[in-house]
Amino acid sequence: MSNKKIGFAGVGRMGTPMVERLLDAGYEVTVFDVNKAAVSALVEKGAKAVDTPAELRNGTDCVLMSLPMPEIVKSVALGEDGLAAGSGANIVIDLSTTGPSVTREVAAGLAEHGISLADCPVSGGVGGAQKGTLAIMVACAEDVAPKVIPILEVLGNPTQVANEPGLGQVLKVLNNIISVASLAIASEALVIGTKAGLDPEVMMDVINSGSGRTNATTDKIPKFVLTRKFDFGFAIGLSAKDVRLCIEESEAQGVPMVVGAAVKQLVNITKGRFGPDADLTEIIRPIEEWAGATVVGKGGA
Repeated sequence: MSNKKIGFAGVGRMGTPMVERLLDAGYEVTVFDVNKAAVSALVEKGAKAVDTPAELRNGTDCVLMSLPMPEIVKSVALGEDGLAAGSGANIVIDLSTTGPSVTREVAAGLAEHGISLADCPVSGGVGGAQKGTLAIMVACAEDVAPKVIPILEVLGNPTQVANEPGLGQVLKVLNNIISVASLAIASEALVIGTKAGLDPEVMMDVINSGSGRTNATTDKIPKFVLTRKFDFGFAIGLSAKDVRLCIEESEAQGVPMVVGAAVKQLVNITKGRFGPDADLTEIIRPIEEWAGATVVGKGGA
């Protein structure tokens, strides 16, 4: 990059802390979001604001996107007043979980306007965005990678996984379904053990000392389930989208996902029961209702 001027579309739960890190690192950041309050909060911290995605390209070297749904990514990139309609920056970095097919469509559409897409989905949640420890899966042309990796290093740990946009998304949705599957099976196990008479905190201590240890058992369940806070910070509706994208890719590749299909069912049941804005960790609640047992730690409500 010739300078440190970048645009950023999408300043929600993930985008805001990423913009804050970029500002702290000395970047001049121009932001766009339909949530004007979120934009105003970042302007107070030194960001600039524009009214359309197209304007993000003016006077910048690249534009980053962190958006919740594939259709929003497509609209921001290729829609009326989208990035393709502007002029300036010729690299777009998509940090969203967009899915392989839409990412390839967006990459082709941007290419028609001389813009390269770096497919760079992230994993690590809001905490990782705040701390700058996100795992970033980079899939872009070899000549683009050296231009985007210094920016991504401010946000976390980028790894170039492929040269073709779309393949970063494949890895991301695989990562996500593994994570959700782990939480789902751990939730089922905890409800069974609790109903049988075991202490859930003792179960976690033993499981985390043995072969059943996962991120779900060491982090999500102790912090957000046993406490009954359910505030991990990732909506079940977004998880349902991620799981759907993974199942779609498995079908495209002709690889059945028997376990994945069961995870999709439980995620969608939770979404239907508690709404799309419910926290991902609430995936245990339908299981508790079916069992007539509640998993709660000593300090839980």
